[in-house]
Amino acid sequence: MNVQTRLFEEIEVDAKKIINFKDGMIGFSDLKQFMIIHDAEAKNKNILWLQSLDDTSIAFPVIDPLLIKSDYNPTVEDELFRNIGALDENEELLVLTTLTVPTDITKLSTNLRAPIVINPAALKGCQIIVDNDDYPVKYYIYDILNAGRKKEE
Repeated sequence: MNVQTRLFEEIEVDAKKIINFKDGMIGFSDLKQFMIIHDAEAKNKNILWLQSLDDTSIAFPVIDPLLIKSDYNPTVEDELFRNIGALDENEELLVLTTLTVPTDITKLSTNLRAPIVINPAALKGCQIIVDNDDYPVKYYIYDILNAGRKKEE
């Protein structure tokens, strides 16, 4: 099936890659189905997009928090993961954090307080709130990403 999106024009949706969020995303409880998009034309390949399939005008820029904060390891109640299915011993969760991209790009930040957790095997996800002051809602990352890009060049 193909869908028309605001950012990526028409994209092909593989039903085997649709991630279901039973409770939606924080502030977007009506958005339940998403897919992850890698923007091949992006300057920074670490930034992905969580594209809504319920409202194709909405796509959240996301990043693996370990790429910008290597010690990111929030403690979370197991109850918060009830909607993403059981994990086998060898399976790993995919953790992403949303980005805020303001007009002044040097103020680029990620929300370490509300990570998105995805069980890739079950294709189920949830967004949780970490009750820990060590992880801010606005963690500024422009300099971190810029330094990482310069190392790659």
